[in-house]
Amino acid sequence: MVVGDFAQEVDTLVIGSGPGGYVAAIRAAQLGQKVTIVEKDSMGGACLNVGCIPSKALIQAGHRAHQAKSSEDMGIIAENVTVNFDKVQEWKGSVVNKLTGGVEGLLKGNKVEIIRGEAYFSGEDSVKIMDEKNSSTYKFKNCIIATGSRPIEIPSFKYTDRVINSTGALALKEVPKKMVVIGGGYIGIELTGAYANLGTEITVLEGSKQILPGFEKQMAKLVEKKLKANNVTFHTEAMAKGVEETDKGVKVTAEVKGEETVIEADYVLVTVGRTPNTDELGLEGIGIEMTDRGIINIDKQCRTNVKNIYAIGDIVPGPALAHKASYEAKIAAEAISGEASEIDYLAIPAVCFSEPELATVGYTEAEAKEAGYDAKAAKFPFAANGRALSLNDTDGFMKLVTRKEDGLVIGAQIAGPNASDMIAEVGLAIEAGMTAEDIALTIHAHPSLGEITMETAEVALGTPIHTM
Repeated sequence: MVVGDFAQEVDTLVIGSGPGGYVAAIRAAQLGQKVTIVEKDSMGGACLNVGCIPSKALIQAGHRAHQAKSSEDMGIIAENVTVNFDKVQEWKGSVVNKLTGGVEGLLKGNKVEIIRGEAYFSGEDSVKIMDEKNSSTYKFKNCIIATGSRPIEIPSFKYTDRVINSTGALALKEVPKKMVVIGGGYIGIELTGAYANLGTEITVLEGSKQILPGFEKQMAKLVEKKLKANNVTFHTEAMAKGVEETDKGVKVTAEVKGEETVIEADYVLVTVGRTPNTDELGLEGIGIEMTDRGIINIDKQCRTNVKNIYAIGDIVPGPALAHKASYEAKIAAEAISGEASEIDYLAIPAVCFSEPELATVGYTEAEAKEAGYDAKAAKFPFAANGRALSLNDTDGFMKLVTRKEDGLVIGAQIAGPNASDMIAEVGLAIEAGMTAEDIALTIHAHPSLGEITMETAEVALGTPIHTM
């Protein structure tokens, strides 16, 4: 790295190497741009290092432990099942290392220059990049900001060794005996499920009337039922007031439906949302337009009000989802190359890796009607599917939302095993303008969970075979 104020010139500068940043860098390089990417922490960003990937690894470990202890009805009896949590964490780390190493290899393979350091805008076409020893100024023709987000810290629950966020929860050295989770959104519920399966007794405090408020009530109820059977207690319409740390753990004070209660635990996990990483980039100094929350305003090509600076992912409007960031990354890279690409959020899937898994794409029936569609929802149960029965995992259903006049597919909700994989077919159907008949006429392999999509389409057409 060059020391001092000498300016190096780059064509396209990408700030951040998460699922938005590294995809933007690779796509830009594929389009012939000379690309430099800056990362202050680990390659892969929050998603690969302290978010999507390690959490799913921990969830899978929890599933394995729970299945080993509770498969008697299938004739599988395992005695003295124990969890070596050090080994679990070691395995989780190996998964993360493979992916982060893979990202770095992909960047280098596409001739993307990698710079370690923290970026700060010194002008509309320049940034200062600093590491522990050096500082260099880089001038760019175009820049894509992909700095992601971090967990929100609330004043009455400052982070400590015992008051932790999702990053801390993924790095615990032990399986807690008891834990309080503040926030019943998808992050809180996923980690609740993982630790409950590993043997932790958990109390969830959620401020709204139901957990997982982003999903339909019927879907959230399935998850709540499963977790209650696994030693999880729920308090909805609850407000966490404060925490007192003790020698052995924490005492959390909460107001539940108007009454104050104190809950003792080993840890309290705070999962009340995420905040964009836009506050330490110097954006105000170059006039980038942002909301009060630090969200950057962009046009349909991910361009900010400064014409040569683009922004993607958690720092722009819309849901904070890794796959949304990757999608926007390609749009920004292509826009810089002069292509006519623009954002079309017709079908962004959202998934919660709970038990059962939840997935939604497009409209719910209620949302479709609010948007002015004459819509209906067809429903099919997992319990009527042969593959689900053979998996001994039959809780759940699929709903397909269609337009009444022509059967056009405009949405779907799935609660059940592998919902995260199944939702992709409906996403494709929405993007392609397909009807329920198109899905029903597509031959699906038997026995498979994918047949549920076909069967639900048949319900929508009024010709169901395996349900009344």
